[in-house]
Amino acid sequence: MSPHTKLFRLSLLAVVAAALFAGCTVGADPQTPAPGNEPSVQEPGEQQPSDPEPQPDPDSGTAPAPGSDPSTEPSPSGGGREVKMVTNPDAIDVLVNKEWALSPDYVPPDLVEPNVRFIFAEKHERRLMRAEAAAALEEMFAAAEEDGIYLAGVSGYRSYAYQEMLFTAYVSADGLENAERYSARPGHSEHQTGLAMDISGSTGECAADDCFAGTPEAEWLAAHAHEFGFIVRYPEGKEEITGYMYEPWHVRYLGKELAQKVHATGLTYEEYLARNR
Repeated sequence: MSPHTKLFRLSLLAVVAAALFAGCTVGADPQTPAPGNEPSVQEPGEQQPSDPEPQPDPDSGTAPAPGSDPSTEPSPSGGGREVKMVTNPDAIDVLVNKEWALSPDYVPPDLVEPNVRFIFAEKHERRLMRAEAAAALEEMFAAAEEDGIYLAGVSGYRSYAYQEMLFTAYVSADGLENAERYSARPGHSEHQTGLAMDISGSTGECAADDCFAGTPEAEWLAAHAHEFGFIVRYPEGKEEITGYMYEPWHVRYLGKELAQKVHATGLTYEEYLARNR
């Protein structure tokens, strides 16, 4: 990815976020933390970074999907592929990827704002997650902090409309083939489930960027995320299976039992489902 393209993305995401914040509603009210208990956006003595909401993260696929109908129907979001529509999108173990899609009008029923730090200060849908995942995220951030690792949220829930704006702009900047390696088509993003979160260090440096790989925060997530019900969804060397480049910052909530099983196998979620469903 060229420096020019990366700079374009950072500028674009800020514009898209502002536009949606001004004109769109999420469909669920985030929980407001009690006074004096607001999520911190920066560590003492650290400068708060500008909001990058970088590389919108993908979602992948080829497997029998939990909560999905095996029948297929053509969909423009599949780029000429036949796309299967998810029929039970509220399932915690739902598979959403290049093959399995969410309805454009799907909004998770229990979106809340986890009480964790974010790298941006404004209120936005990207702060939201489903309630169970949000509670697990809080637990994970607290455990990381006990180990001296200070994590921050970058991007959680994204509506279909927000993802559509991002993907369209990325295609304009990078071309379709390149954009599809790092950005999901609308309806195919795990972020729309409310079960995914992009994570960085508390400074926001390397947020959703290749340079996050190998950082203490990335290594901690790889070693411990499953203990709290999350998996690193797009592992290194698995692009042909997931459809997306390595993203050490993108974690997906599956619940502790399933996440630990997937982690123990060393498989992608697609591979795990193909062997166990």
